[in-house]
Amino acid sequence: MKRVFVGLPKIALFLSLTACNGNQSNSLESETTSIEPGEDATGIKVVLNQNPLKDAFFGDIHVHSNNSLDAYSLAGVRASTDDAYRFARGEAIEHPLGYRIRLKGEPLDFYAVSDHAEFFGVVKSLADPAGPMRTHPLAALIQSPDKANNRKGFVALDAELTRGEPIDPPLESEPVIRSAWQENINIANKNYEPGKFTTFIAYEYSSHPQNANLHRVIVFPGDDGPIRPFGSQDSMNPEDLWDWLDALRSDGLDSIAIPHNSNWSQGLMFQRVTMDGGPITAAYAEQRLRNEPIVEITQIKGTSETHPLLSPEDEWSDFELWFKNRGKFDENGRYIRDEDGNVVEFDGATTGAYARDALLTGMELEETVGVNMYQFGFIGSTDGHNAASPFEEDEYFGKLGTNDGLPELRGSVPTDEKLPSIMSDTLDWSASGLAGVWAEKNTRESIFQALKRKETFATSGPRIRVRFFGGYDYKEDLHKAPDAIAKAYSKGVPMGGELLAEGNRVPHFFLSASRDPSGAFLQRAQIVKGWIKEGKPYEQIFDVACSDNLVPDEETHRCPDNGASVNIENCAADMDVGASELSIVWQDPAFVASQRAFYYARVLENPTCRWSTWDAIRAGVSPHPDIPKTIQERAWSTPIWYKPL
Repeated sequence: MKRVFVGLPKIALFLSLTACNGNQSNSLESETTSIEPGEDATGIKVVLNQNPLKDAFFGDIHVHSNNSLDAYSLAGVRASTDDAYRFARGEAIEHPLGYRIRLKGEPLDFYAVSDHAEFFGVVKSLADPAGPMRTHPLAALIQSPDKANNRKGFVALDAELTRGEPIDPPLESEPVIRSAWQENINIANKNYEPGKFTTFIAYEYSSHPQNANLHRVIVFPGDDGPIRPFGSQDSMNPEDLWDWLDALRSDGLDSIAIPHNSNWSQGLMFQRVTMDGGPITAAYAEQRLRNEPIVEITQIKGTSETHPLLSPEDEWSDFELWFKNRGKFDENGRYIRDEDGNVVEFDGATTGAYARDALLTGMELEETVGVNMYQFGFIGSTDGHNAASPFEEDEYFGKLGTNDGLPELRGSVPTDEKLPSIMSDTLDWSASGLAGVWAEKNTRESIFQALKRKETFATSGPRIRVRFFGGYDYKEDLHKAPDAIAKAYSKGVPMGGELLAEGNRVPHFFLSASRDPSGAFLQRAQIVKGWIKEGKPYEQIFDVACSDNLVPDEETHRCPDNGASVNIENCAADMDVGASELSIVWQDPAFVASQRAFYYARVLENPTCRWSTWDAIRAGVSPHPDIPKTIQERAWSTPIWYKPL
């Protein structure tokens, strides 16, 4: 395959500095499988099990190793891409602070190490006394045993990225970036085992203008990639990234871009205009939708589903929000300070920064341009920078290596030591999340196609399985049928699909969810509806299935409290309430055939201890008073879009 790189003018960049096995079938699924030959990364023929009704696979496609500038220099991470895949397979690897980290639960089904494009592998090369960059003055700073010198080296690199201040002498990094990128490709291919463990060639595009996060993870479906990753040094404008991806696609190399941390985008991630303020056109909307079919809505730096200011009637809208934001910047990339010298903090944007709001915006724009560019699916991932994924609450080991690898460093346990300034808000960070897909088999091709068609779901960490279908001919007892999934596919569309109007018929929605066998029991299943009426957006939350034989109230559409509780002294949760499975066939009581709408499922567990509470218990101290002691872990399906005539 020919590999191309489409170069674009270099402009200023702000790089973020902080920046159970899924092959088990849901009990409602058919056992029907077929056998299909495949080929692993070495060319050896293998036999793969394939389920035409699809199985749930879980993974993380947003993980950083020692190839990332911030992970190596700021977090002390030395674990490699290979180490990251070992962790995902269930092996133990070393944390930068010297202890061992390992998944408590089952290995993951798929994984992608997505290091930052900017200076990809360069700091690791500077740190190598025998490497090609060993004679550059920055090498001495990076190789120094003094952490302050390491940071000076990082600051020099960052100054070139953020303010265009060239390193003197120039850092000839292109050969190193290309070499490290090719090594990343080779390691991904080496670790790929079709049918057992899927790896993806991936990286992160890290545009950060004026401290607004516009990051994307780029994922390639096969065993090849471009000659080097396109980063913010090429352009901070994501529209230029889409042009590059389209050019690769025309040359035979497919990919998708996955936005993340829209909650930190200051409203720029999901705008109603182009990046330069121009109007949205059909061609623009089609290009964005083609390149960004899914969005990461939960990770360590908070959940981006919605916000209480956007969804005041959603009692669960404040889940694991990252409230604290970085300061405002001037045109030179420097902090703006008040008359007392204090950094002026950005107060956070809600409009344009959260997924549910974007779903509504997309339908509004669709009425004008005819294309919904925000018709995206949901996944979760972690953004872990330790070559590992800290999504298990009771095994949380932080995000940034030596900065937050101990409870005292992340603020969950009191200490007299002064915390690094970069760690001032890590109590708001989450042990989250995971990407779920429904795919025929555990291979690159099958999982990538699931991502593209948006048959995906996100979880905050537990391996909750959620399925969601829409159709007009589902019977009310479909969820009780042994062949429910086969009928759901044959008579409707799965999550990620469009449900076209059939006159004035009211559609049925089939929701099925099962708990993580190692997690808490399920408390309730909800359907979130958003619609456009006379050009204005609306939303409503419906509890549709309750645990413990409870029934939603007909007026409030809420399940009664099932009484689940947690003993904060030892984090023991109630085991006699909650459900292993929740399923229902539901019709919208307020359906209007002429209104555009989306529907997605949200499934909540019973309350369990948050990671910060686990930290406190193990240290023998009281949980931090300003942080919730418990959370309700959850899963979100991708929406189904109803399209009127």
